[in-house]
Amino acid sequence: MENIAIPVIDAKKANRSTGKKFGLIIHIEEPKSPLEVVHMDLVTALPPSGDKSYNSGLVIVDRYRKTRIFLSCHENDTAMDTELLLWSRVISNTGLFKNIISDRDPKFTSALWTNLHRFLWD
Repeated sequence: MENIAIPVIDAKKANRSTGKKFGLIIHIEEPKSPLEVVHMDLVTALPPSGDKSYNSGLVIVDRYRKTRIFLSCHENDTAMDTELLLWSRVISNTGLFKNIISDRDPKFTSALWTNLHRFLWD
């Protein structure tokens, strides 16, 4: 009978995470008034609808009242497009949010805040 050497993998190496490390968990305080803290999520890959062929939706959730606002948009909208949509449909009626929590990348969120502030104070 022939001896076959089977390599043994160290358990630490086998269970090691190879992906990106997660960020720190930050506690988000409960808001004290409506639209103080909102969650924003972009839902993409929807079938085109409307005369402008909207194919995405922007969902805004108010953490205080647990209410939702749904806005039609396009998948390739920029931060400037999103800012104009937010201004015309939400902020002009309710006021500016204190915090926006989003799953978009930091560059998009930063550009959104910059555009909003530039629009309001310039």
